[in-house]
Amino acid sequence: MPSQDLTPVPPAPDTAADTAADVAPETWAGVHRGPLRAGEWVRLTDTKGRRHNICLEQGKRFFTNRGSIDHDDLIGRPEGFTVTSSVGGEYLVFRPLLSEFVVSMPRGAAVVYPKDAAQIVAMADIFPGARVVEAGVGSGALTCSLLRAVGPHGRVSSYERREEFAEVARRNVTQFFGGEHPAWQLTVGDLVEALPGGDGTGTVDRAILDMLAPWECVDVVADALTPGGIVCVYVATTTQLGRVVETLRAHGGFTEPQPWETLVRDWHVEGLAIRPGHKMIGHTGFLVTARRMAPGEKAPTKKRRPAPGAYGVDYQGPRPAGLPPAVAEESYDD
Repeated sequence: MPSQDLTPVPPAPDTAADTAADVAPETWAGVHRGPLRAGEWVRLTDTKGRRHNICLEQGKRFFTNRGSIDHDDLIGRPEGFTVTSSVGGEYLVFRPLLSEFVVSMPRGAAVVYPKDAAQIVAMADIFPGARVVEAGVGSGALTCSLLRAVGPHGRVSSYERREEFAEVARRNVTQFFGGEHPAWQLTVGDLVEALPGGDGTGTVDRAILDMLAPWECVDVVADALTPGGIVCVYVATTTQLGRVVETLRAHGGFTEPQPWETLVRDWHVEGLAIRPGHKMIGHTGFLVTARRMAPGEKAPTKKRRPAPGAYGVDYQGPRPAGLPPAVAEESYDD
């Protein structure tokens, strides 16, 4: 499918929108200060921890199983207060955090959860002003974190094969930031076909791949990354993990890939009753990072010998260069 640029046409010069990034950078962080206003989203949390996200509108009323709440009773008040419904239910009122927004927003595809998005931003070293390529955009959860990290003067070029996913992501990202983010470009199309024409060779600082077969994109991503740039891959299964790591190794233009996963466990603390909680966020996905070598340069070959049988006759994937002769001979022995 040919690529389709969904980036909005920029406003004419010297408009308020043109200087918004310079005047009020927090506008493009998705953070709002001051009293609650009509048109903003708020999160209501009851005493049992149940959460409701609502968009404030003058004259409207929100109904729950504990009665109703008038929007006008919330508008104009600073966030961080308790409101009582018509039948006595108590609700905390705050603007949703980014980590809360992404797990409750409408979804076209599965979202990258906050624990993984935080790892990506930190371990891929996403910085203000960075030029980042993202493939696929999914529902826009990771996109929000990337845009917040690069700021209004960076660039996030997102590529998504499926137009219906791209539209869901556009709505979610626009909702969170309150408008079209000036650093975001969304393209519907295949990364392998669209990236060479969208980002020049050696101009990308970071490449984040969240897709079914990221190993198919290694060559084009390597061409786009600047020397020292980072590729970060998010995959769900061990078979994907193995294919990604071995493809990066076999390419030869990256440092040794680093794979890992994170697990999050809450704790119950109540007086002397201190124990692990029962709502652990276990496996959600694997992350792999590697750095781009300069053109023509190769990373030192690993000195540690592979485990016996690691590249044996049953292994059919990419083979790293420089395997010890005994391992290579065993691997190709039919």
